[in-house]
Amino acid sequence: MKKIGLSRTPAMARRAHATIRVRLLDAFALEIDGVPVDLPHGTQRLVAFLALRPHALGRSFTAGSLWLDATEDRAAANLRSALWRLRHRNSSIIVPAHGTLRLDANVWVDVHEASAAARRWLGGEATTSDVSGSGLLQAELLPDWYDEWVVLERERFRQLRLHALEAMAERLIDMGRVGDAFLAALAATTDDPLRESAQRALIKVHLAEGNTGEAVRQLRRCEQLFERELGMRPSPQLSRLVQEAALGAG
Repeated sequence: MKKIGLSRTPAMARRAHATIRVRLLDAFALEIDGVPVDLPHGTQRLVAFLALRPHALGRSFTAGSLWLDATEDRAAANLRSALWRLRHRNSSIIVPAHGTLRLDANVWVDVHEASAAARRWLGGEATTSDVSGSGLLQAELLPDWYDEWVVLERERFRQLRLHALEAMAERLIDMGRVGDAFLAALAATTDDPLRESAQRALIKVHLAEGNTGEAVRQLRRCEQLFERELGMRPSPQLSRLVQEAALGAG
């Protein structure tokens, strides 16, 4: 796919109502009217930093947070350079006002979409139409970035999506969509095999399918993993869940 180079400014990128999409899950990407836009890493960091903040931020705070090792003057200059590069592409991505900066409210951000979907699953408001967009809940936030503010946001989003995947698995079982429930529970256990609530969700999926033997095998794998990695066993409640199902099947 053809990318927009920084040396050119197509008319469509200047349109006031251009469709702008920012992706932060798995990797950074910016699209204007469906066309990928190349940005220097410093400018990417500015867009991502503002995209992960719900409110306008002061210019000095933004510059200081993004360029920690630079002097105040150098950080301010770096911020001006990053803003200039964005204005060169499309003036509506970032909105400056009274010494503050914020991402334009019309910019679509994938992590916002994923977080909203996660909250619908956690709040019991999700419907079958939400299943198709659940792939966003299996992605990691900017996995190759190591700035402290990214690491904190990555863990926050990780915890949110793990809780959502577990809730999704339970809800999909109730909906009778056991196959989709399995994929959600499997995603949670793959991300964090030592998370007992994720293991419980996967075992419940096996039980919902009537696969008691598979549930027992998953419990045994979980016990071995916990013993090897943590030096402890899963909670008695997890074992009791499988034992009661096995007794019922007998």
